[in-house]
Amino acid sequence: MEGLFSLAGRVALVTGSTRGLGWAMAEGLARAGAHVVINGTGADRVAARVKELAGWGCTASGASFDVTDAAEGKAAIERIVAERGRLDVLVNNAGISHRAPLLEFPEADWRRVLDVDLTAPFRLAQAASGPMIANRWGRIINIASIVGANIARPTTPAYTAAKGGLTALTRALAVELAPHGITCNAVAPGYFATELNAPLRARADFNAQICARTPLGRWAEPSEIIGPVVFLASDAASFVTGHCLTVDGGMVVAL
Repeated sequence: MEGLFSLAGRVALVTGSTRGLGWAMAEGLARAGAHVVINGTGADRVAARVKELAGWGCTASGASFDVTDAAEGKAAIERIVAERGRLDVLVNNAGISHRAPLLEFPEADWRRVLDVDLTAPFRLAQAASGPMIANRWGRIINIASIVGANIARPTTPAYTAAKGGLTALTRALAVELAPHGITCNAVAPGYFATELNAPLRARADFNAQICARTPLGRWAEPSEIIGPVVFLASDAASFVTGHCLTVDGGMVVAL
């Protein structure tokens, strides 16, 4: 049974993986046996995370590039395949948001959010699918959100549209790539206690609202994203594709 979840011999690229949920997913994939490629725009931070994984006995390398730069992303994937001989798992995690009322929302910020959260995953999936098709095996995992996939919040039109689009893109890729032995799924996280969310958690009113709205009564810990992602990357999910797995403590199903 344990072999179903093993990623030994696999190579996984996780975008935006120097902190937050990206780092938790990278750690989980590495501990499951995969060689993990850490990505971020800061070379020093990428190198530090690679060293950290190596200290735990895991194998890892770094790929410092901006996910919105199509040429950089394609070149990075080509380097990974040249160095490691394969790319088995792509986790499109890098994402940003911008909050502003609709009547004041700058078009430049609309484009910026969609470029990072939707266009970049499309381009990277396009680049990664080639070596995956050649190996007749692959896993593409898009990190969506309960915002866009299931619900919406005011002042986040770009983020909501991008994450909704990413969920739809997941289905499109799943259908097209299935004949090549590649699955494509999404994970829709709810509210996680990451460093980026620390200011929100520090607001007593907002923290109470999230805890009351979540049936499990709390924020998720970053480590709680590991199981779903390792599952979708492994042979245990060999017949799961086109699915969006919600990880939110029951928030979106609660009345």
